[in-house]
Amino acid sequence: MVKLVFLGPPGAGKGTQASLIADSYQVPHISTGDILRTNVAQKSFLGIQAREYMDKGDLVPDKLILDMVQERLENSDAENGWILDGFPRTVTQAEEFCKKLLSTSTNENETEGEKAKSGNSFYVINLQVPDNVLVDRLLSRGRQDDNEETIRYRLQVYSQQTQPLIDFYQASQQLITIDGNNSIETVTNALEKTVDKLT
Repeated sequence: MVKLVFLGPPGAGKGTQASLIADSYQVPHISTGDILRTNVAQKSFLGIQAREYMDKGDLVPDKLILDMVQERLENSDAENGWILDGFPRTVTQAEEFCKKLLSTSTNENETEGEKAKSGNSFYVINLQVPDNVLVDRLLSRGRQDDNEETIRYRLQVYSQQTQPLIDFYQASQQLITIDGNNSIETVTNALEKTVDKLT
């Protein structure tokens, strides 16, 4: 069963690779941005709550995002696995996500060890690309608000925010780092070999 969380800085190709791997293994590619937009557009119970925060310019709280992700993972298309893109973003979200998985993926007859195993039965793919390559990639996209200074700042912020998450998953032996400084095909092949070993 393919259950993966994708991490990677802007320009690393995280969304592209997550989508390609999802297609290869016929599991849904779940982006938290998409979940949020869908819930808001459909005016779901969670979407209405999220909209209130967004209208004020506030960040949507962890618990709301977590509930949306949990609800999405309960859809029938995610029964045989999933790929999460853009979540968790913080150690707090990661810890709560593990607890949620633990509470919903266990049965009363399981031992504590089995519960822990089933709760943590996903891996985290970290796409690693040197900053200079990321800057070149992002500049080549030609977005109006992209210049080298703003891109480097975004990468610095990403690194500061994500390093604790990388350390968290490293400590729980769930982290797999993939060299993203290659062609799309080469990275996809490396990912498929890794996934095949895990499943």
